[in-house]
Amino acid sequence: MNELIKVNNLSLGYDKKVVLKNISFSVLENDFLCVVGENGSGKSTLIKGLLGLIKPMKGSIKYNNLKQTFIGYISQDTSVDKNFPALVSEIVLSGRLNQKNINCFYNNEDFEKLDEVLKRLKIYGLKNKSFSSLSGGQRQKVLLARAMMATTKLLILDEPSNNLDYDFKKELYKILEELNEKGVTIIMITHDLDHSNLIGNKILALRSDDYFFGSVLEYVEVLHHGK
Repeated sequence: MNELIKVNNLSLGYDKKVVLKNISFSVLENDFLCVVGENGSGKSTLIKGLLGLIKPMKGSIKYNNLKQTFIGYISQDTSVDKNFPALVSEIVLSGRLNQKNINCFYNNEDFEKLDEVLKRLKIYGLKNKSFSSLSGGQRQKVLLARAMMATTKLLILDEPSNNLDYDFKKELYKILEELNEKGVTIIMITHDLDHSNLIGNKILALRSDDYFFGSVLEYVEVLHHGK
Protein backbone atom coordinates (compact mmCIF):
# COMPACT_ATOMS: atom_id res chain seq x y z
CA MET A 1 0.00 0.00 0.00
CA ASN A 2 1.14 3.56 -0.73
CA GLU A 3 1.77 5.95 2.13
CA LEU A 4 -0.93 8.64 2.20
CA ILE A 5 0.18 10.64 5.26
CA LYS A 6 3.53 10.76 7.04
CA VAL A 7 3.70 12.43 10.47
CA ASN A 8 7.25 12.84 11.74
CA ASN A 9 8.31 14.02 15.21
CA LEU A 10 5.24 16.28 15.37
CA SER A 11 4.50 18.69 18.21
CA LEU A 12 1.27 20.71 18.27
CA GLY A 13 -0.22 23.22 20.65
CA TYR A 14 -1.64 26.68 21.20
CA ASP A 15 -0.03 29.94 22.34
CA LYS A 16 3.33 28.23 22.85
CA LYS A 17 1.74 25.57 25.09
CA VAL A 18 2.53 22.08 23.79
CA VAL A 19 -0.43 19.67 23.71
CA LEU A 20 1.10 16.87 21.61
CA LYS A 21 4.83 16.20 21.67
CA ASN A 22 7.04 14.22 19.29
CA ILE A 23 4.33 12.11 17.64
CA SER A 24 5.30 9.97 14.64
CA PHE A 25 3.06 7.67 12.60
CA SER A 26 2.00 6.96 9.04
CA VAL A 27 -1.31 6.28 7.32
CA LEU A 28 -1.36 4.01 4.29
CA GLU A 29 -3.98 4.01 1.58
CA ASN A 30 -7.00 2.00 2.75
CA ASP A 31 -6.00 2.16 6.43
CA PHE A 32 -8.66 2.60 9.10
CA LEU A 33 -6.91 4.37 11.96
CA CYS A 34 -8.70 4.89 15.27
CA VAL A 35 -7.34 7.65 17.51
CA VAL A 36 -8.12 7.03 21.19
CA GLY A 37 -7.21 8.66 24.47
CA GLU A 38 -8.63 10.33 27.54
CA ASN A 39 -10.09 13.83 27.43
CA GLY A 40 -7.34 16.40 27.05
CA SER A 41 -4.86 13.95 25.51
CA GLY A 42 -4.76 15.94 22.26
CA LYS A 43 -7.01 13.96 19.91
CA SER A 44 -8.84 16.96 18.46
CA THR A 45 -5.61 18.97 18.37
CA LEU A 46 -4.09 16.28 16.18
CA ILE A 47 -7.05 16.43 13.80
CA LYS A 48 -6.70 20.21 13.53
CA GLY A 49 -3.07 19.70 12.63
CA LEU A 50 -3.90 17.12 9.96
CA LEU A 51 -6.47 19.51 8.46
CA GLY A 52 -4.00 22.39 8.41
CA LEU A 53 -6.03 24.44 10.88
CA ILE A 54 -3.01 24.83 13.17
CA LYS A 55 0.66 24.76 12.23
CA PRO A 56 3.23 22.36 13.68
CA MET A 57 5.36 23.74 16.50
CA LYS A 58 7.90 21.11 15.54
CA GLY A 59 8.15 18.26 13.02
CA SER A 60 6.10 17.76 9.88
CA ILE A 61 2.93 16.40 8.28
CA LYS A 62 3.35 15.29 4.67
CA TYR A 63 0.60 14.26 2.27
CA ASN A 64 1.23 12.19 -0.84
CA ASN A 65 -1.04 12.87 -3.84
CA LEU A 66 -3.72 14.42 -1.67
CA LYS A 67 -4.74 18.06 -1.24
CA GLN A 68 -6.07 19.06 2.18
CA THR A 69 -9.10 20.64 0.47
CA PHE A 70 -10.08 17.18 -0.76
CA ILE A 71 -10.42 15.66 2.69
CA GLY A 72 -13.89 14.76 3.95
CA TYR A 73 -14.34 15.86 7.57
CA ILE A 74 -16.96 15.58 10.32
CA SER A 75 -16.21 17.68 13.39
CA GLN A 76 -17.21 16.77 16.92
CA ASP A 77 -19.32 19.92 17.13
CA THR A 78 -21.18 19.88 13.85
CA SER A 79 -21.24 23.09 11.86
CA VAL A 80 -24.82 22.36 10.79
CA ASP A 81 -27.45 23.36 13.35
CA LYS A 82 -30.08 20.63 13.64
CA ASN A 83 -32.75 23.30 13.18
CA PHE A 84 -31.11 24.78 10.09
CA PRO A 85 -33.86 25.28 7.45
CA ALA A 86 -32.31 23.28 4.61
CA LEU A 87 -33.04 20.12 2.70
CA VAL A 88 -30.85 17.05 3.03
CA SER A 89 -29.80 17.40 -0.61
CA GLU A 90 -28.63 21.00 -0.02
CA ILE A 91 -26.52 20.06 2.97
CA VAL A 92 -24.93 17.07 1.27
CA LEU A 93 -24.15 19.06 -1.88
CA SER A 94 -22.35 21.67 0.21
CA GLY A 95 -19.58 19.13 0.71
CA ARG A 96 -18.60 19.84 -2.90
CA LEU A 97 -17.92 23.53 -2.29
CA ASN A 98 -14.30 23.08 -1.23
CA GLN A 99 -13.51 21.95 -4.79
CA LYS A 100 -15.13 24.94 -6.50
CA ASN A 101 -14.36 28.54 -7.25
CA ILE A 102 -16.49 31.22 -5.58
CA ASN A 103 -18.79 31.72 -8.59
CA CYS A 104 -18.97 28.10 -9.69
CA PHE A 105 -22.39 26.41 -9.67
CA TYR A 106 -23.22 22.75 -9.13
CA ASN A 107 -23.11 20.70 -12.32
CA ASN A 108 -24.51 17.36 -13.50
CA GLU A 109 -21.52 15.50 -12.08
CA ASP A 110 -22.26 16.95 -8.64
CA PHE A 111 -25.90 15.87 -8.77
CA GLU A 112 -24.93 12.39 -9.95
CA LYS A 113 -22.44 12.14 -7.09
CA LEU A 114 -25.18 13.29 -4.67
CA ASP A 115 -27.49 10.46 -5.69
CA GLU A 116 -24.63 7.94 -5.60
CA VAL A 117 -23.61 8.88 -2.05
CA LEU A 118 -27.19 8.97 -0.72
CA LYS A 119 -27.87 5.53 -2.16
CA ARG A 120 -24.58 4.18 -0.83
CA LEU A 121 -25.55 5.26 2.69
CA LYS A 122 -29.13 4.06 2.17
CA ILE A 123 -30.65 7.50 2.83
CA TYR A 124 -31.80 8.35 -0.70
CA GLY A 125 -35.36 8.51 0.61
CA LEU A 126 -34.34 11.47 2.80
CA LYS A 127 -33.11 13.52 -0.15
CA ASN A 128 -35.93 16.06 -0.06
CA LYS A 129 -36.55 15.96 3.69
CA SER A 130 -35.83 18.89 5.97
CA PHE A 131 -32.65 18.38 7.99
CA SER A 132 -34.47 19.60 11.12
CA SER A 133 -37.00 16.76 10.85
CA LEU A 134 -34.41 13.99 11.04
CA SER A 135 -33.41 11.83 14.00
CA GLY A 136 -29.91 12.06 15.48
CA GLY A 137 -28.75 8.97 13.62
CA GLN A 138 -30.17 10.20 10.32
CA ARG A 139 -28.51 13.59 10.75
CA GLN A 140 -25.14 11.90 11.34
CA LYS A 141 -25.56 9.90 8.13
CA VAL A 142 -26.32 13.12 6.25
CA LEU A 143 -23.16 14.73 7.63
CA LEU A 144 -21.19 11.63 6.61
CA ALA A 145 -22.68 11.94 3.13
CA ARG A 146 -21.57 15.58 2.99
CA ALA A 147 -18.03 14.53 3.95
CA MET A 148 -18.07 11.85 1.25
CA MET A 149 -19.02 14.47 -1.35
CA ALA A 150 -15.63 16.09 -0.72
CA THR A 151 -13.52 13.01 -1.35
CA THR A 152 -13.27 9.35 -2.28
CA LYS A 153 -9.84 9.09 -0.64
CA LEU A 154 -9.74 10.20 2.99
CA LEU A 155 -12.35 10.77 5.70
CA ILE A 156 -11.43 12.32 9.05
CA LEU A 157 -14.08 11.87 11.72
CA ASP A 158 -14.02 13.43 15.20
CA GLU A 159 -16.13 11.16 17.45
CA PRO A 160 -18.91 10.61 14.87
CA SER A 161 -20.88 8.33 17.21
CA ASN A 162 -21.38 11.04 19.84
CA ASN A 163 -25.01 11.27 21.00
CA LEU A 164 -26.02 8.14 19.07
CA ASP A 165 -27.73 5.23 20.73
CA TYR A 166 -26.22 1.74 20.51
CA ASP A 167 -28.13 0.63 17.40
CA PHE A 168 -27.33 3.77 15.40
CA LYS A 169 -23.68 3.62 16.47
CA LYS A 170 -23.43 -0.01 15.39
CA GLU A 171 -25.00 0.85 12.03
CA LEU A 172 -22.65 3.83 11.53
CA TYR A 173 -19.59 1.72 12.27
CA LYS A 174 -20.79 -0.91 9.79
CA ILE A 175 -21.12 1.78 7.10
CA LEU A 176 -17.62 3.06 7.83
CA GLU A 177 -16.18 -0.45 7.62
CA GLU A 178 -17.91 -0.97 4.26
CA LEU A 179 -16.53 2.33 2.94
CA ASN A 180 -13.06 1.33 4.09
CA GLU A 181 -13.37 -2.06 2.40
CA LYS A 182 -14.19 -0.21 -0.84
CA GLY A 183 -11.02 1.87 -0.69
CA VAL A 184 -11.73 4.92 1.50
CA THR A 185 -8.99 5.65 4.04
CA ILE A 186 -10.42 6.64 7.43
CA ILE A 187 -9.00 8.40 10.48
CA MET A 188 -11.50 8.39 13.33
CA ILE A 189 -11.35 9.75 16.86
CA THR A 190 -13.38 7.54 19.15
CA HIS A 191 -14.18 7.59 22.87
CA ASP A 192 -14.84 3.83 22.80
CA LEU A 193 -11.81 2.78 24.83
CA ASP A 194 -13.11 -0.75 25.44
CA HIS A 195 -11.16 -2.89 22.99
CA SER A 196 -14.26 -4.96 22.22
CA ASN A 197 -15.74 -1.88 20.51
CA LEU A 198 -12.67 -0.95 18.48
CA ILE A 199 -12.85 -1.12 14.71
CA GLY A 200 -10.28 -0.56 11.99
CA ASN A 201 -6.82 -2.01 11.53
CA LYS A 202 -4.60 0.49 13.39
CA ILE A 203 -4.65 2.39 16.68
CA LEU A 204 -3.04 5.64 17.74
CA ALA A 205 -3.47 5.86 21.53
CA LEU A 206 -2.55 9.26 22.97
CA ARG A 207 -1.49 9.62 26.59
CA SER A 208 -0.36 12.60 28.65
CA ASP A 209 3.34 11.85 28.23
CA ASP A 210 3.48 9.00 25.72
CA TYR A 211 1.65 7.37 22.82
CA PHE A 212 1.11 4.00 21.17
CA PHE A 213 0.88 3.39 17.42
CA GLY A 214 0.36 -0.04 15.93
CA SER A 215 -2.17 -2.66 14.93
CA VAL A 216 -5.41 -3.26 16.81
CA LEU A 217 -4.11 -6.71 17.84
CA GLU A 218 -0.93 -5.17 19.25
CA TYR A 219 -3.00 -2.60 21.15
CA VAL A 220 -5.21 -5.30 22.68
CA GLU A 221 -2.04 -7.09 23.82
CA VAL A 222 -0.86 -3.88 25.48
CA LEU A 223 -4.20 -3.52 27.26
CA HIS A 224 -4.14 -7.10 28.48
CA HIS A 225 -0.62 -6.85 29.81
CA GLY A 226 -1.10 -3.37 31.29
CA LYS A 227 1.91 -1.85 29.57
